[in-house]
Amino acid sequence: MTQNAHPEASPGRSVAVMAGIVVATGFLFNFVARGVIDTYMVFILPLEAEFAWSRSTLTGVYSVYLVVAGLMSPVAGTLLDRWGPRWTYGLGLAVLAGGMGAASMTSALWQIYVFHGVCGGIAAACLGIVPAAALIGRWFDRKLSLAIAFAYAGFGSGILVIVPLAQGLIDADGWRAAYRTMSLALVALLPVLLILPWGRIARGDPTLMAARGQLPPDAVGSVAPPLSGAPTKGWTIASAMRTPEFWLLVQCFFFTACSTYSVVVQTVTFLVDKGYPPLEAAFAFGASGMLSIVGVLTSGWLAARKGFRFTVTLSFAATLVGILALLSFSYLPAAGLVLVYVLAFGVSQGARGPVISTLSARIFARGQVGAIFGAIFMTMSFGSAFGAWITGFLHDLTGGYRAAFLFSAASVVGAVSPFWYSKRLRDPGPLPWPPAPT
Repeated sequence: MTQNAHPEASPGRSVAVMAGIVVATGFLFNFVARGVIDTYMVFILPLEAEFAWSRSTLTGVYSVYLVVAGLMSPVAGTLLDRWGPRWTYGLGLAVLAGGMGAASMTSALWQIYVFHGVCGGIAAACLGIVPAAALIGRWFDRKLSLAIAFAYAGFGSGILVIVPLAQGLIDADGWRAAYRTMSLALVALLPVLLILPWGRIARGDPTLMAARGQLPPDAVGSVAPPLSGAPTKGWTIASAMRTPEFWLLVQCFFFTACSTYSVVVQTVTFLVDKGYPPLEAAFAFGASGMLSIVGVLTSGWLAARKGFRFTVTLSFAATLVGILALLSFSYLPAAGLVLVYVLAFGVSQGARGPVISTLSARIFARGQVGAIFGAIFMTMSFGSAFGAWITGFLHDLTGGYRAAFLFSAASVVGAVSPFWYSKRLRDPGPLPWPPAPT
């Protein structure tokens, strides 16, 4: 009996190991991409000192990165579906390494916009959560939200580790040497990427794929239709856009980004303007970002146990508490209100990402998951850019930040409402195969 049990247990262990590798891969490249790209925050001052470029001009580089990352997200998803993960991740890592190396030779403003902003946006799309969520969705079902949450945790972890390391390199040898060192480190990561079992990763768990009525993906990662059904390519961006589920997810992601970036961009400035010590204001901002790791993992765990609506509603309630704490601080500058903001807003920051990624991977499982999620993710970048812009506009219009905080609070309502007015996001399974074109 023991001899017969061993061969049956071995495939299960093999699937579990591969699933763990997929999650670890998503974490690793999120860690690298977000950490390296966000080092730009510590390059601003040395670039300003050397070239005398204005602060607003330099911060525009990060805005370019956000926009490019958004526009490239559906492209990266399409590359994953058509070319497979080896080429998608390889392209992202090569572009990021080349961009950082070229940035070390910057002598004109347009160059830093291209090398850090544009190249960073392309790399973020190819290495980030879009391909990670699509691949993880092929290996997990019931624990999908938790698995994606671990991949999302790479964002905050990369910022916490790589950004301080970059600052240390700048302090030791200057900003050009820091860029070169990061480029060489990224090149050294290429062999790790090449030896990963991408073919096995792309095929997914055969048992899970069969249970969904799917054949395993082919060599480049696209999903084949069921043999018994009519010929179809499955869900595409175009066909997904004709479903209410697509637009419900877009609404949630867009307004989530609006609510977040209409606050975080101006948090430090607002606190300092209200008499908060600058160092303590920066620490409060950093602490809220660090707590996002806890929020991401907790949301993944809660979604698997309490459901999507409960998890999303709880996280947005915490976000609203944080926003109202800052609004109250504008009337009564009490340090306790800042602590409430750090805890509530920090823990909820990023907590919706795993939920939306999970829903997208599950709902559109019978189709081009990467491309569809990329299109949904793109709207988050637009929401981020709009939220950051509206904050400055409302400040100039009103002379304060209260209008921006009220806009952020209204955006919270817009983001959470799809989970209450529609049943389609409560606990959805994969949509049926779309009808074959006539």
